[in-house]
Amino acid sequence: MLGTASAMPAGDRNQSAQALHVHGRLFLLDCGEGTQYAMARYRVPMMKLDTVFISHIHGDHVFGIFGLLSTLGMKGRQMPLNIFAPPSFGSILKFFLSYYGDGVGYEIRFTPLKMKEPETVLETKSIRVEAFPLNHAIETFGFRILEKEPPFNVHKEAIGEYGLTLTEIGSLKRGEDVVRADGTVIPVSKAAYKPLVPRSYAYVSDTAPFPEEAQWLRGTTVIYHETTYLQELSDQAALRHHSTTIEAATVARDAGAEKLLIGHYSSRNSDIRAYEAECRGFFPQTYATSDGESYEF
Repeated sequence: MLGTASAMPAGDRNQSAQALHVHGRLFLLDCGEGTQYAMARYRVPMMKLDTVFISHIHGDHVFGIFGLLSTLGMKGRQMPLNIFAPPSFGSILKFFLSYYGDGVGYEIRFTPLKMKEPETVLETKSIRVEAFPLNHAIETFGFRILEKEPPFNVHKEAIGEYGLTLTEIGSLKRGEDVVRADGTVIPVSKAAYKPLVPRSYAYVSDTAPFPEEAQWLRGTTVIYHETTYLQELSDQAALRHHSTTIEAATVARDAGAEKLLIGHYSSRNSDIRAYEAECRGFFPQTYATSDGESYEF
């Protein structure tokens, strides 16, 4: 967690940003003011940054991008940097490059987001990233990172026990039972196993609730959801297209998530445990995040 504040930084809270390490890749989710300082402070290796996902262009989610892009250039980055963001980010990037582009010695690959429902925007051998529209005052997107179903691993002892050939090992890895010419069957359930149960993480920044939200997040392992307001300020949340604690907890419950992480706190509240307590009344596995905290799942 690089930044858990909302519109204004507050004491020990920077504005929105998260670093996600997944299968050897480093993703940055939003880039509020102070992000590069937070990356240095919490030892997040910015030169290994693979892709930046920007939810929307409100300042508290994007004001840190100029400094970060410049620093990467000064550090001698050569590897291309992918940026997924709303189309409106294009003019911001153009402005940056027109004034400061001489110091950027690497390619910036900008992909504008235009979907009306969840779509895959990035895919590798082991993961898939979806983007989906949110319900905010301006065009805003959420992101969900999903592990793909892994191939089976063959038990080492099974290779010797059954005298498996390379062809048979390949069949087991694909999830296929081995059927030999003499009628002997070597079932996958005995000779192989899945190394992991696929996990998923959703980043839901500024949004008011909307009908499809829980459906689009169905089965997500861990959901990060903004909770700018305590429930007593639900009228302000609706006016500004944000979510309250109970609204976020209800989404996590209805989506069948295992855990809910919350953040994007209003600067008027210094006690984040109040947010956590309200959420836990509806979804017990809720955790109020703080800058510098790491979560592994």
